Amino acid sequence: MRLASMLRCVLALGCVQVLAIAVAHAAVLPVRAGESIAAAISRAHAGDTVRIEAGTYKENLLIDKPLTLQGVGHPVISGQGKDDTIRVHAPDVSVKDLIVRDSGSDLTAQNAGIYVQPGSHRFQLADCTLVANLFGVWLERSDDARLLRNTITGRRDLQSAARGNGIQVYDTAGAQVIGNQISSTRDGIYVDVSRQALFRANRIHHVRYGTHYMNTNYSTWEDNEVYLSRAGLALMEVRNLVVRRNLAWGNTDHGIMLRTIQDSLIENNIVVGNDRGFFIYDAEYNIVRDNLVLNNRTGVHLSAGSSNNQIDGNDFIGNQEQVRFVAAKDVEWGRSRANYWSNYSGWDQDGDGKGDVPYEANDLVDRLNWQYPMLKLLAASPALRTLRFVARQFPLLRAPSVIDRHPRMQPYHQNWKKWNEITPR
Repeated sequence: MRLASMLRCVLALGCVQVLAIAVAHAAVLPVRAGESIAAAISRAHAGDTVRIEAGTYKENLLIDKPLTLQGVGHPVISGQGKDDTIRVHAPDVSVKDLIVRDSGSDLTAQNAGIYVQPGSHRFQLADCTLVANLFGVWLERSDDARLLRNTITGRRDLQSAARGNGIQVYDTAGAQVIGNQISSTRDGIYVDVSRQALFRANRIHHVRYGTHYMNTNYSTWEDNEVYLSRAGLALMEVRNLVVRRNLAWGNTDHGIMLRTIQDSLIENNIVVGNDRGFFIYDAEYNIVRDNLVLNNRTGVHLSAGSSNNQIDGNDFIGNQEQVRFVAAKDVEWGRSRANYWSNYSGWDQDGDGKGDVPYEANDLVDRLNWQYPMLKLLAASPALRTLRFVARQFPLLRAPSVIDRHPRMQPYHQNWKKWNEITPR
């Protein structure tokens, strides 16, 4: 055992020495305007840096060895409208401080500004601008990638369905996508069949879905902002996610979709001025807490048996319809900590900060309105007001609803009014 331990130490020391020698001998290959980046890559050895000075370079590049492409003064690399502008086919490649543009437009070939092929582990893209590409970055089966502080703008000249996504992550572990600005793509970030990923502080707007996220477990979405898009975060067919401190506002469909999701934590998100704040579909065994759901047309659209969740400590303020829910039995929220409902009309006689009568999100008239939308024309009529009153007095006419037994009398978010300023009018 002692001999085996000594051999391991010797091997480890040898690896460190080899790495130190490689670093010591790494070269910097300068490329000036009018010269060829591809030729410099061909001459480079593993670990070298190709330093590209300011200028415009019309090339389609293949990086097939571990090296760094470093821009000075943000040089432009144009793919001239064909294929991928940069294709990476080696581990430990870094691309920094470049403008990468003008990929091809073939969706079938998945043309991208930067296409990272399978096996190209530990790829890093930092402080780059990607513009007028079909896909911004396509990352496939390449683990532990880092996409940091990039600006990605898609093909504004194409219809949404004809564009690629800003960042595509497929069958990849350990990706970190942090601090990127994404706009005018099909979906901002599309993720499928991946795991242990981190998406933090990305800002996404004017896309179809801010994120289209499927089959990707044990991952974190935090501090992202998605706005003025068709939809914000779409988290589907997943489990064991942490979704916190995200801001979704002004989206024409939902702010945050939780569809076929289990065992996840959704907390401290702000969902403002969307058509639907939360769309919760076939979701079970999740914790949804401390979220601010403000000024949406529908605060929460709850359907497909989404009943076994803990929904506590949220503020539902100023939504035209707080909850849309059609089911065969009541669902109780606020078991651990009451939620706040701005349209609660009960009272707090003992002054403990909690309502003395339950809050019910929906009644028979609400269900009739959903089934027969033309009834909304009679919303202020004495007949519907009478029907609403009678239904609440007689249990046989009562509709199943979301129930909060002792709703909070004051919101948790004391500064909620400031979010009115970003709500589209």
